[in-house]
Amino acid sequence: GGSVLRRRGGCYKHTFYGIKSYQCMETTPSLACANKCVFCWRHHTNPVGREWRWKMDDAKMLVEGAIEKHRKMIKQMRGVPGVKPERFKEAFTVRHCALSLVGEPIMYPEINKFLDLLHAKSISSFLVTNAQFPERIRQLHPCTQLYVSIDAATKDSLKAVDRPLFKDFWERFISSLKALKGKNITRTVYRLTLVKEWNMQDVSAYCKLLAIGLPLLIEIKAVTFCGDSKASSLTIKNTPYHEEVCKFGLEICKTYSKMYPESERRYELACEHEHSNCILIADTKLKVEGKWHTWIDYDKFHSLFQEWKGAGKTFSAFEYLAPTPDWAVFGAKEQGFDPDEVRVRKKGKKAKADAAAAAAAKEAKEAKK
Repeated sequence: GGSVLRRRGGCYKHTFYGIKSYQCMETTPSLACANKCVFCWRHHTNPVGREWRWKMDDAKMLVEGAIEKHRKMIKQMRGVPGVKPERFKEAFTVRHCALSLVGEPIMYPEINKFLDLLHAKSISSFLVTNAQFPERIRQLHPCTQLYVSIDAATKDSLKAVDRPLFKDFWERFISSLKALKGKNITRTVYRLTLVKEWNMQDVSAYCKLLAIGLPLLIEIKAVTFCGDSKASSLTIKNTPYHEEVCKFGLEICKTYSKMYPESERRYELACEHEHSNCILIADTKLKVEGKWHTWIDYDKFHSLFQEWKGAGKTFSAFEYLAPTPDWAVFGAKEQGFDPDEVRVRKKGKKAKADAAAAAAAKEAKEAKK
């Protein structure tokens, strides 16, 4: 958020979905998790468990507390050189909430109340789950976008990467993907975090998982190295380059098409955010008259949600689409960096970044032949 307040570029969610980072608060109603993932940035300082066994805070208190803390954080940017006054003013109005900070948000017993309170305040919801609580996914109220973390494609690799607490973790994982398939009212996403030498080997196995949950979108991001830790053996060598992430995404699209020619989903690379080492794959149904619509009409979503909440009127994820700007589309020269922003590079990185961009563009061009 601070970077965008100074017009130095935003997070990948701005590029992919049209979020203004400085109006987005990241929080969680549950610090607890049922996994101990090797790449967890918390280095496992948060509690773990298979069920909720902690004191529960009221959902209303949590939502209002999160908004207040967001505003306090923004206040600290007052007077910082480069902060744009109009953005600083806008930042006090929270428009989005990313429930992905730490832990497993759907473990929280009042998660539906939490989501409803956000939407009542016209705050969109981006909820990430680790796919260990399928029943909770089935019971979940509509959120703006629902993610499932797909940290590996096979039982053995998932056990190695996520280090789950449940003995029946694989069955829970597959059941969660089946539950996601039934959430047509919500934009559904598989989130893949690529860890070199850990989970980039079997593209066909990932495609099998896609066929189970049929997500509308697939986010693929290189793992972020968070420093040495006794809790993990990862090093910076486990972080793939952006061109490797793009190549992996292209392989996913091509392999899925070959394996499932009759599938209702047809996947293509839609967006990229080179700065975050992240790409977005989307069902081609989001390409309306040849133009990608990965962005979200947030006002329309809130209107649809209120009709669902008040009158039980169902709706579809396709009803709150918005067009993706050209600079955000995969293969554009900007590589997902908003041209209204000013990019600041550290010395020595420009040549390397340009070389990576050229390699990715070449790969994309050859794939289209």
